[in-house]
Amino acid sequence: MLSRRTFSLSLAGSAATTLALPARLRAQSVTPQDVASAAAGMDQLHAILVQRGDDILVSDAPRGGGLGQPANIKSCSKSLVALVLGTAIDRGEIAGLSTTLAEAAPRLIPSDATPGAEDLTFEDLVTLRAGLERTSGANYGPWIASNNWVAYALRQPRVAENGGRMIYSTGTTHVLGAALSEATGQDLATLMRRRLGSGLGIEIPGWTRDPQGRYMGGNQMALTPRAMLKVAVMMRDGGRFEGQQVIPADWVADSGRARARSPYSGLGYGLGWFISRSGWLIARGYGGQVIACNADLDLALAITSDPTRPARSQGYFGDLMTLIEGPVSALA
Repeated sequence: MLSRRTFSLSLAGSAATTLALPARLRAQSVTPQDVASAAAGMDQLHAILVQRGDDILVSDAPRGGGLGQPANIKSCSKSLVALVLGTAIDRGEIAGLSTTLAEAAPRLIPSDATPGAEDLTFEDLVTLRAGLERTSGANYGPWIASNNWVAYALRQPRVAENGGRMIYSTGTTHVLGAALSEATGQDLATLMRRRLGSGLGIEIPGWTRDPQGRYMGGNQMALTPRAMLKVAVMMRDGGRFEGQQVIPADWVADSGRARARSPYSGLGYGLGWFISRSGWLIARGYGGQVIACNADLDLALAITSDPTRPARSQGYFGDLMTLIEGPVSALA
């Protein structure tokens, strides 16, 4: 059984040993109740769901609004915007990842945009490699206080080349969401509901809009923990859910191919999804919101946490990753 002391040791770095054990032995040494108990001991965690195959092994909400109440998933929404991009490319509404902003959504580009902004591709945007100064962190407040979020993001100083290093910026994903709306003729909420919510049988409430009325790309969406788990299961199963192909299988597979690496967590970053070295595909939001799956282990996971407290890679989020890559993975 996984005692509190064992879990504490895993937080200090023994998760790799747990992962190295054969699946049969790992299943004997860690139980779903062990995982639920360990999660309950993390005072920021609100809810956790773990599914193996078709069976939900862990379903617990020690804090927060419970499993059926919408929770702010914060930047997990960046990963969902990426999925909508996959549907737009599949339908031919956008020619491909190499399509530029000028080709798909020229009206979004202000006359005083930073040189090169018009040449940003959808791949640059979805992989957070726009090369422009970030609008997250300390820069987030001035960005959302501006009178045009898209234009403000595209006017930011250049700090890297297009398609260069990863620069985590909610403004970049907001530009992506706005470009998707321009290319498809549908607002982002409608796209989310029709192309993701409908196929999964989940509700996606309305959320924050910018001064032009565009739904925010990259933050402030809300889903219930149960809905988050359905997203994770779909990603685990190659974009399929209950016999329906919701997101193109090749897009899901490509989402797990790292094109960049986070300078904060060290995790790889694909098409809007983080990638751990042990094979977890992860959507991550401020405070410790997580949608994750590992196809090789047949596991899917959803975690909500206190959205008002930080979850740094060397702090609470690091503890969540140790839980996921250790005890949760041991349930496979």
